[in-house]
Order: sequence, then C-alpha cells, then structure tokens
Amino acid sequence: MIASKLYPASVIKEIDRQYSEDYGISGFQLMKLAARRVVEVILARYRDTKRAQIFCGSGNNAGDGLLIAAGLADRGWVVQVALVGDVEKFSEDARQALLVCQNSQAVFEPFEGLVMSGAILVDALLGLGIRGEIRPRYRSAMMAMNAANNPVVAVDLPSGLQPDSGEVDAVCIMASITVTFLALKIGLYSQDGPDYAGEVILADLGLPGAVLTAQDAKALRVLDAPTLRARKKTAHKGHFGHLLVIGGNTGFGGACLLASEAALRSGAGLVSVVSRAGHRSGFLARCPEVMFRAATDTADITDLLDRVQAVVLGPGLGQDQWAQNLYRQVMAAGKPLVLDADALNLLAQSPIPLGDCIITPHPLEAARLLGRDKVEPDRLAVLRQLRAQYGSVVVLKGAATLVLSDTGIAINLSGGPAMATAGMGDVLSGVVGALLAQGQPLNRAAELGVAHHGRAGLMATSQQGEVGLLARDVVTQVGRSLAGMPL
Repeated sequence: MIASKLYPASVIKEIDRQYSEDYGISGFQLMKLAARRVVEVILARYRDTKRAQIFCGSGNNAGDGLLIAAGLADRGWVVQVALVGDVEKFSEDARQALLVCQNSQAVFEPFEGLVMSGAILVDALLGLGIRGEIRPRYRSAMMAMNAANNPVVAVDLPSGLQPDSGEVDAVCIMASITVTFLALKIGLYSQDGPDYAGEVILADLGLPGAVLTAQDAKALRVLDAPTLRARKKTAHKGHFGHLLVIGGNTGFGGACLLASEAALRSGAGLVSVVSRAGHRSGFLARCPEVMFRAATDTADITDLLDRVQAVVLGPGLGQDQWAQNLYRQVMAAGKPLVLDADALNLLAQSPIPLGDCIITPHPLEAARLLGRDKVEPDRLAVLRQLRAQYGSVVVLKGAATLVLSDTGIAINLSGGPAMATAGMGDVLSGVVGALLAQGQPLNRAAELGVAHHGRAGLMATSQQGEVGLLARDVVTQVGRSLAGMPL
C-alpha cells in the first residue's frame, strides 16, 4: 500500500501521543486495536494454518505480540510465545498484555533456536524500538526466523529495519507481510525497506484525520507524475524553451548524448550541445535534432549561454582544463541550471552557494559535496545538510530518490532495480533540464523530472524486463510518460 505521505519515526510517536491524549485512547487500548488488526490479517491470509509462533522483545511491540498470541489462541490456533526480551523491562501496557496472554491457551516457551514447523511466525521483537547494535539473543532469533522459510508477519516494522532511512545493518527480519500502524513509515519504502517489508498493510487504528493533518508539514510527500499541460494548436518550438547541455569530454560523449536525447523526449523545443569536436559525427548520426557546437580548452560560449533558457552541466564533463573553462562560464551566467556528475565534483573542490540551481548527486557525490569520504545512512539528514550548504534544490539519487526544495521534502517510489545501470543519471538530468527550459519552477522541474524518469523506467521495464534494461530504453518512454500514457 502506498499513501500520499510517509512519516518519520519521531512524527509517528508524536501522532501516537496526540491520539492518546486528545482522544482519550490509552496505550493499552491502542495495543488491543493493533493486535486485533494483525489477527484479522493472519486469519484472512493463513486461515488454514492454525499454528503460530510469536517472537516478543521487551518494548511495546512485545505487548502487541502477546495480544496477537492471545487472539489467535482464542480462535483455536496452536500458539507458542517465544519471549526473547526481558519481561522485567516491560512497560505497564506490555505487562497488561502479558496477563491477557497468560490467561489464554497460548504456550510460553523459552527460545532456544527452534522454530515451529509449519507455523506462521510473528515478528514482535523490535518494531520502532531499534536502537544501536542488535543484541545477540535478538540476532539469534531473527536469524532463525529468516532461515526457517516460514511465512513471517512483522508487527509495525520488520525488526532490524531503520524506520527513517530504510537501512539494514547486520540482520533484519525478511517479512512476508508487514502490518504497520497509524501511518506509513519512510523506512518501509526507502533503501532496503521494500526488500524486507514484503506486502505492507496499513492499520490506521481509527486515527482521526485531524491528527495526521496536524503533522503534514513534517511528512514526506510521495511524488506523483501528472501530465504536462496540453499544447495549443498554434504552438511552435520557440514556445518550449532552448536547453543547453554541456559535457561529453573525450571518451565520454555518450553521457551528453543521453542527456540531450532525454531533453528532446521531454519536450524541449530546442537543444544545443557543447562537447568535444570528436563527438560531432556521433551526434549527427544518432540525434540530428541536436545543435552541436565543438569546444576547445579555451572556447568562449557566452553567446550561446545568452540565448538559452536553462543549462545542464556535467554529463561526461570531466575535470580537466576544458571542463573547468566551461564550468566557470556557466556558473557566471546565472541561468537556471542542473548540475550533475563532474560538475558536482568541480563544485565540491570550491564550494559556493548556488542560485537558480538543481543539484543531482548520488551518495558518493553527496559525500564529496559535504567534504566527507562517505555519507551517513540518514539520507534525510544528508539532504538537509546539502540544502543548508548550497541553497539549491537538492535531488539525492538512489532507491527512493529524495527531493528537497522550498516546498519541503518529496520522495519518489517509482522506478525500480532495473534502472540500476549506466547512464540513468544522465537521462534524469536531461529530463529535469528540459522541464526547466520550458518554464517550470526549479522545485517543480525537479519533482516532475524525478517522477517521470521513474515512471518511464517502469514503462521500459514492462517491455524489456528487469535484467539488461538500458538507459536509452528509458529515453524512448519519457515522452509517453509525460503525455500520461498508461504503464
């Protein structure tokens, strides 16, 4: 399930608190509502199994698990509770749940590495409670659950999955289904999340809409991919902007070519390219619609910069004298700008605040821009740090690309692993640049470009398959996506 917004763990906890305080719902009542919904899911999906093993930790997630155990046992299931956590650390709500479970037909067994044969496994170990390194006893239980190949239902969040980043450290529960509560967590859809969460089912527990609305400003918007406005019958190429793509140093003409083709497929009226002279014949053969200009190490392109509406700088650019000469001219021109690839590496060498600019780093480029060897797993923090230092619209690429602008943070959930191949970033820069040239504001160009790039990737994957997809396969689908063609 995908909603229009995703929420960080801190906001989920605030939503929980507000719901309890403002609407008189106790923590134990919320536990009962949560457990009842998980039991309903298990009965609907695994009705004929009638065997369950419930793995419980020490936090409130354990309380949910104990009530799930009681609910299944009351319906005639054979239920075994494996207490992995320390009962002495239970909250008052979890202690109430323990009493309910002890009064049911569920059987308590110390966990000694054995998983019930043919049982549904319920992960109520950590949930949102993951902090630091996972303790050995929990790790052993998680590894045993994963090794058993039984269906696993995770309670709120697969244990081991970071709720905000979607990162996994040493071990994480591989769930068949995750029943998550109140609102959707970012980690379920970011980085490793989709590989571990399985099918995600939202149980809102009767949460009033007003509580969510009050937290909207702290949520991540999930990007949609609306179509561009229909063109007038009298339209001509001058109405749709002139984009300049600069890159393609010796041996890297393909990057610049992909960006240029993507820009044309994204509706730019005119596309000019500045590249090395040796790439001219390749451009003429592959994409004659592009206006090609060869540049030397000292070329002056200010006349061309004056004529265009936007610039993409970076695909295949390099960092030599030729690249630095073009970089300096573009940065001085003040045009709406997309910086990608080696343009970002040149920026990292001499960081400056940016004006009308969109930067599109992948994690390693982001680390360089922040003066580090690598970035921290918290991608939201990295995004905000880049924005604070450079002042631009930031597109942080990766699984579930993030976009930060004046309108907040948005997350893209379209695309997929088929797009993990060379040239995809060049295609994205061309799409975003074309939208800028057509007059889209910076934030809208970035968001639309990311969303349609991902959607075009899905369209190409449906035709080519997941293995062996090429960046140019996506280029051919970009126009169809922007026009609203079905997947």
